[in-house]
Amino acid sequence: MAPPHVLVLPFPAQGHVIPMIELSHYLADHGVKVTFVNTELNHRLILGALATTGDTNLGGVNMVSIPDGLGDSASRTDLGRLTDSFSKVMPGELEKLILRMGAGGDEEGISWLIADVNMAWSFPVATRLGVRAAGFCPSSATMFATRIRIPELIRDGVIDEDGRPRRPGAFRLAPGVAPVMDAAEISWNRAGDPAGQPFIFQLILRNNAATHLAETIVCNSVQELEPGTFALFPGRVVPVGPLSSDKPVIGSFWAQDATCATWLDARPANSVVYVAFGSAGQAHELLLDRIRRLAGPRGCVVSWCPQRRVLAHPSVACFVTHCGWNSTVEAVASGVPMLCWPYFADQFLNQRYICDVWRTGVQVVVAGSGTGRVERDAVRAKVEELIGDEELKERARALRDVARRAVGDGGSSRRNLKRFVDLVRGSAS
Repeated sequence: MAPPHVLVLPFPAQGHVIPMIELSHYLADHGVKVTFVNTELNHRLILGALATTGDTNLGGVNMVSIPDGLGDSASRTDLGRLTDSFSKVMPGELEKLILRMGAGGDEEGISWLIADVNMAWSFPVATRLGVRAAGFCPSSATMFATRIRIPELIRDGVIDEDGRPRRPGAFRLAPGVAPVMDAAEISWNRAGDPAGQPFIFQLILRNNAATHLAETIVCNSVQELEPGTFALFPGRVVPVGPLSSDKPVIGSFWAQDATCATWLDARPANSVVYVAFGSAGQAHELLLDRIRRLAGPRGCVVSWCPQRRVLAHPSVACFVTHCGWNSTVEAVASGVPMLCWPYFADQFLNQRYICDVWRTGVQVVVAGSGTGRVERDAVRAKVEELIGDEELKERARALRDVARRAVGDGGSSRRNLKRFVDLVRGSAS
């Protein structure tokens, strides 16, 4: 009996590729044939990063690419332009790829498509070709629920039909769902250039219309982190996180610099502030170039590091983070307190979980000038507050234990992941 052959399709961004690679490794380790589909540019970046390290082992995952519709020299930093382009080009390219590989699970053909829910437009392509579909949510379940409940948000006057805030102030997504949010901070309203946001919102609506074609949706989260949200989708959206594997990360767009591990080994316990920059703007405000010159033996600056390894190191006392979901979950899994400095998309929602619901972090103080600037003295004061708060640190350790139990033997995420693999394996011909 031939093993099932799964095509895995992430949204073309680093934070989406990494967790789907982790899921792919788990599937491959359990006898599933996996082909991972990147855009052409990201495919080259990943293979280039691997070549730099000298490790070309893909961990049993085959990698292929399709175009995103933008030229080789075009910037992908404009999310609106990127989504507009790949929305037009990638459906046809995905269909051609599936047809070349064979559809419907015949012999070596594709039997399943596991796609990022941000690429749910791919589900109609798959089902039309006789390929079963499942979704993967790389964000919090609450972020997914926010998008799915757009009709209710419009009905209740929270946003207008273009997704823009309609009334000021906070709202709650649904009874029992934390945290309280602000319409101005919903992901599509904080997704870069306002001119590109209509393209992003239209992609979300298109994805929402196709999500029902997924037989199940697995989420890189933990039941206990978002219980009210998972209750909205009983048996439909299931937590399988935090996803990780013992294999080297092969989805990184940049080569990891592991020299920081040796530097950390020489530091006392709980003595290091780990800072991961989420944008060039934040890096500039913290004067990265000056830090490089002045760090000396007191600091270590690298371009890209093995973050899980860093967060798990006993010398790390806290994490200054942009609050991307991967970073959030990895910090939770290591029990590291967080200083939150969001700037983009769902990071504001994640900050509310960290600071208001779990209470395992604090928020930076934005200067009153309206520029969004954060003064260095304010960062220092918040770091000192964070490191000195023993109750907060105890909550972070308790949440770490929750995450570890979830992925341990008999844990909720482990059980859900096994059921998902069994579902996929059951499609073998």
